[in-house]
Amino acid sequence: MDIQSASSVVLQALTQATSQDTAVLKPAEEQLRQWETQPGFYSVLLSIFNNHLLDVNVRWLAVLYFKNGIDRYWRRVAPHALSEEEKSSLRAGLITNFNEPVNQIATQIAVLIAKVARLDCPRQWPELIPILLESVKVQDSLQQHRALLTFYHVTKTLASKRLATDRRLFQDLASSIYSFACSLWNHHTDTFLQQIYTGDQQASLSSLERTLLSLKVLRKLTVHGFVELQNNMEVMPFHLLFAGRQFGPGSLCREKLEKTIILFTKVLLDFLEYHPCPFIPLIQCSLEFAVSYVFTEAGEGVVFERFIVQCMNLIKMIVKNDAYKPAKNIEDSKPESLEAHKIKTAFFTHQTLTEIGRRLTLIYPNIDKYFLLTEEELTMWEEDPESFAVEETGGDSWKYSLRPCTEVLFLDIFHNYSQTLTPVLLEMVQNLQVYNAVGLAAYELFDNVDFDQWFKNQLLGELQVSHNRYKLIRRRVIWLIGQWISVKFKPELRPLLYEVILSLMQDPDLVVTLPVDDFEFRTEQFLPYLESIFGLLFQLLQQVNECDTKMQVLHVISCVIERVSIQIRPYVGCLVQYLPVLWKQSEEHNMLRCAILTTLIHLVQGLGAESKNLYPFLLPVIQLSTDVSQPPHVYLLEDGLELWLVTLENSPAITPELLRIFQNMSALLEMINYAEALCRSFYELLRDITTEVSPVLGSHMFQPLLPAVLRGIVEGERYPVVMSTYLGVTGRILLQNSGFFTSLLTQMAVEYNQEADQLLGSMIEMWVDRMDNITQPERRKLSALALTSLLPSDNSVIQDKFCGIINICVEALHDVMTEDPETATFKDCMLMSHFEEPKLTDDEEPPTEQDKRRKLLALEDPVHSVSLQQFVYEKLKAQQMLMGDQGFQALMETVDTEVVRQLQEFIHSM
Repeated sequence: MDIQSASSVVLQALTQATSQDTAVLKPAEEQLRQWETQPGFYSVLLSIFNNHLLDVNVRWLAVLYFKNGIDRYWRRVAPHALSEEEKSSLRAGLITNFNEPVNQIATQIAVLIAKVARLDCPRQWPELIPILLESVKVQDSLQQHRALLTFYHVTKTLASKRLATDRRLFQDLASSIYSFACSLWNHHTDTFLQQIYTGDQQASLSSLERTLLSLKVLRKLTVHGFVELQNNMEVMPFHLLFAGRQFGPGSLCREKLEKTIILFTKVLLDFLEYHPCPFIPLIQCSLEFAVSYVFTEAGEGVVFERFIVQCMNLIKMIVKNDAYKPAKNIEDSKPESLEAHKIKTAFFTHQTLTEIGRRLTLIYPNIDKYFLLTEEELTMWEEDPESFAVEETGGDSWKYSLRPCTEVLFLDIFHNYSQTLTPVLLEMVQNLQVYNAVGLAAYELFDNVDFDQWFKNQLLGELQVSHNRYKLIRRRVIWLIGQWISVKFKPELRPLLYEVILSLMQDPDLVVTLPVDDFEFRTEQFLPYLESIFGLLFQLLQQVNECDTKMQVLHVISCVIERVSIQIRPYVGCLVQYLPVLWKQSEEHNMLRCAILTTLIHLVQGLGAESKNLYPFLLPVIQLSTDVSQPPHVYLLEDGLELWLVTLENSPAITPELLRIFQNMSALLEMINYAEALCRSFYELLRDITTEVSPVLGSHMFQPLLPAVLRGIVEGERYPVVMSTYLGVTGRILLQNSGFFTSLLTQMAVEYNQEADQLLGSMIEMWVDRMDNITQPERRKLSALALTSLLPSDNSVIQDKFCGIINICVEALHDVMTEDPETATFKDCMLMSHFEEPKLTDDEEPPTEQDKRRKLLALEDPVHSVSLQQFVYEKLKAQQMLMGDQGFQALMETVDTEVVRQLQEFIHSM
């Protein structure tokens, strides 16, 4: 594409592509798409967006097309890749000058250059960094800013590369330019500090923008270039904090200044996170800096909320960092860990910890009170209690919000310095109601607080105060009880608590109601309140509007259903009718649908066989949740699979609707080895479904899996649990489908280039050697039955392994035979004669339909239907008849005499 001749037509197409008229827009976009792969197209785009006289929207679009082209065609191996000659020309043109007047376009060009740098710097573009370093020194303020902006985006992009060679290149770059980057930051910071006192806010803002950009560069170099922080970085935020007094609230300079200060704290936090050991020299000054500004008068009038949060996070990370803790055995500690611990210990004196603890927990007016609700939070509580409840329980809010951050810091400091802080907190409990602190430190205060007495004598009374202004205390008290109930709370007090909960749930104040979600109780104590509380929970579920609130209520409902099990059946009618409505309403809210699935799981378990009445709603839900072709499966699959499982377990009988969901299984199994063969076998099974699957059919179904099983046995699988499973599978086939076992053995013998008998001998030998890997008595009996089933035999290999087979039989007999003291006879304890409904205690759950089916199948299992004692006797008798008395006697003499004696004792007691 000739640039001169093509420039006008490309410009025209770009102009048309900015049109609001689709009749003009669409053909232009199609034309530009066709030109994307034409040589010279990106050179034309470069000339267009570098022409400052053209329309801004056209230039903006030209930059975007250029940027997208880098992703698609810049790599050498890409289809229609740009030629090396054109790329070289484009690289040179991109850094000819840094004078873009439009901020948004300047940012896009900087990002564009960074994209090219990611692919070409430093090998194909060694001149980029030197040119940027020179350009940030020029006197022209616009060029200096644009060069610094580009320098930042290039540094950011290069720092994000993670291959080892790329990381080494970035470390080399950081080492070579770090001093310059520091001096650049210091220069712009000093310029800003000088300018703010001249009253020139525009000049101050311009310098501050450069300060911020240079600090962003420094952050990437420091964290990802493995360069130690320079000492002069430690003191700069002090000057910047006090400089904030020069600007009124809401001014651009103040806003930008606060961003700069926060960015500096991020440098410290990132360096601490990624390089804890090199950070050790900065522990002392970082703690002094953070603690003085947050917990002393030094910060009054200069600190702001986000800065306080960052400082608290800095203290928290230093206190909690495992690299700064000595090993349990001091002699095993690393020197750097001991050094860091020494610095921390010297800093966190009794006086310092006491002051921090008091300031974190005090609730008196006009004192630092980070645990208290702000005026905005109280207003939010009044006007939108649902949103307040959701916001308060946010998972990562401690990283960004003051009160959650305070709670997390308090918990970590108290955990690490509990000996110092426990007396302080206990003293404050006597004088102040520091409920939040005592709740957070519940496990640490276990031995120091008589919570039961506190609950009866004070907390219970406060929960019963109904005045509207007392709702904050009610909420905090019920939260406090929730923290302590699983730590230290007498069971006999729980009914009293349920009475209070029932009363609170009738409170129209949602914020007080919603946190009540801890029901670790004795079922019999809770049952008298079940109907009322469950009814109120259902009402609440209907009343609330926020998805997060509905999820909270559903969580509580699920907890209740799970705890009371079948006792819930009389009360779930309304919920069963409402859940389909809620499912439909939540079509765009997958996390809420996950909560519904969890509720359905517990509901099906509670309803048991009665859950079949839910099938018109339940089965389509399972169908959707487990269909990997549907986008929501990303969120719903795990819970959907569990719901499918419990539905099958509690289904009284298979139905066509249940079977229809199986169409999802093929795609689900594609992530599993042998998926195709498994699916084929399942479909064959379902074609002619019966009430049972015979071992004969089962062996053929799973034939593709079995060579690996036998291979694992012969080669001595090293993991005991896996070996136990292999032996169990092989034992089942050998016992119940010997013909298939023989053919499989023959197949494997060809693979090992051995005779089948030789391979069988190796397998029996490994089986005997690894019998101790099998810990379940049922599988041990199965092994004995399987190996004994090889008898009678005149096969020399089997006779050679006869001693091992008998040893396994005797071991299994010891496992399963119990002696009747009255008759002095032995009985196989695994035998089952008929199915009986178990007699349940009040604490036991009834068997599921799946449990019943398993019991019926177990009645047909040789492990439960064949007496091992009788089986061994009959097989030995048959071997004796095959060999004759003399031959059989010689065979028995290969067995240890003590083992023979124990065998005879079992057999003679029949």
